[in-house]
Amino acid sequence: MSDDALKCGPRRAARAGGREARRAARAAPLAEALRPIRAGLPGGQYKPLTEAGMARIHAAALEALEVIGLSQAPKSGVAILTGAGAVQGEDGRIRFPRALVEDMLALAARDITLYGRDPKHDLHLTGSNVHFGTAGAAVHIVDLATNTYRESTAQDLYDAARITHTLDNVHFFQRAMVCRDVIDNLEMDLNTLYACCAGTTKHVGTSFSEPAHVAPSFGMIHRIAGGEAAWRARPFISNSNCFVVPPMKFAEEACITMEACIRGGMPVLLLSAGQAGATAPAPIALAIVQAVAECLAGVVYVNAMAPGHPAVFGTWPFVSDLRTGAMSGGSAEQALLTAGCAQMHRFYGLPGGAAAGISDSKLPDMQAGWEQGITNVLAGLSGLNMVYEAAGMHASLLGFCLESLVLGDDILGQVLRCVRGIEVTEDSTSIEVMKEVCLGGPGHYLGSDQTLRLMQTEYVYPTTANRMSPKEWVEAGRPMLLDRAIARKNDILAKAGMQIAPEIDAAIRADYNIFFR
Repeated sequence: MSDDALKCGPRRAARAGGREARRAARAAPLAEALRPIRAGLPGGQYKPLTEAGMARIHAAALEALEVIGLSQAPKSGVAILTGAGAVQGEDGRIRFPRALVEDMLALAARDITLYGRDPKHDLHLTGSNVHFGTAGAAVHIVDLATNTYRESTAQDLYDAARITHTLDNVHFFQRAMVCRDVIDNLEMDLNTLYACCAGTTKHVGTSFSEPAHVAPSFGMIHRIAGGEAAWRARPFISNSNCFVVPPMKFAEEACITMEACIRGGMPVLLLSAGQAGATAPAPIALAIVQAVAECLAGVVYVNAMAPGHPAVFGTWPFVSDLRTGAMSGGSAEQALLTAGCAQMHRFYGLPGGAAAGISDSKLPDMQAGWEQGITNVLAGLSGLNMVYEAAGMHASLLGFCLESLVLGDDILGQVLRCVRGIEVTEDSTSIEVMKEVCLGGPGHYLGSDQTLRLMQTEYVYPTTANRMSPKEWVEAGRPMLLDRAIARKNDILAKAGMQIAPEIDAAIRADYNIFFR
């Protein structure tokens, strides 16, 4: 062997070793601060409402509260609201003087944290920080093995929580489906609560069928938390509360439930879910006016009872297909409604949440992809703090799909990269690397130190989707997207564990009728 050959051999090995070292470094988890996307990235770049438009919506909402008010408050709510300065008319409706609303807005909690059981999952709802998660009350699960819908079960909910626990871009888990196999309503609420907490240590959202179910649920929550004091220090569950029935009516039992949750130290999502053209006005701007008015009534209610209690301003209006009256959660109008609501949250400086990512399609197909992508990206770019129903939801909230939840993680990764935007700095606009490449260099940037350095910190790569060439795709056996999603779902569920300590799980199962394993 020649001296030249001997010289070349070690150099090739060194280069190969260097490549392997770089590949290993790229495969290692990045420090949180270096990740290209993460929970809480600030949005706010997209603003469908002008400053004058937001002021007009605010003025109209205050007028609606003063002139129309809300009906059907429970007796306890009447006492709380009138004690703070609201007025109950002869027609029984509660009306809200402008000064009262402004006073309660001044007391309302801002910059709140929704805790996870693991602190790394804490959600800091400040400014335009964006977080994506699940929600809804689907009554069916989408079965891709048969392309049919079946009733959802407690096991399905637990599996959805376990999958969510592993997904980087789904930041919280709010109850996504109803446990249809649990007939007794109290047992259903307890199973819902436990399935969520057993599956993930991310922040959990839940609801209660009846006010009487709150107390026994707190008994379970305190055991999971390690005692009431530990729970109150870091409340890791919030109550998704439909305290109003649009248009402009209180939901009596939900209000009583909300009062019980507040007394127990649980954050609340003040959820107004009118449907434009049906239970909310058809004009997009006026639908926002009604949702804002209803949620402002909730702000008064909460802060009259417990000043500064953590509450999410949940303007959550939906859209109707005006040809049929059916809900259209994946429409462009829904995306605009949600983005407009996000601007109003920021107008008040309140932590806010709304819906995006819902598909009207029955299966995770191309329609589902465009609907979930468009609505989520506008929600993120508008700076919505809590984007609910962002992954997994089909058939206008009637069906939940575990594989779609997995695919949604990829969609949300791309959405978050859009939210992060383009950083323009001295380093990112320096032409030094251009000079190196163009003036005597290789004429491309593929192997430059800058390109290799930015591969992980500037770029996001899908997990389930593929970017193969047609030739590579054929050589790989023509992998189909849904097959890859099914495989990833099965792999996650095969490895996912219980997020409750074994001794606590055994004690809870001894005292409660738990329907999942």
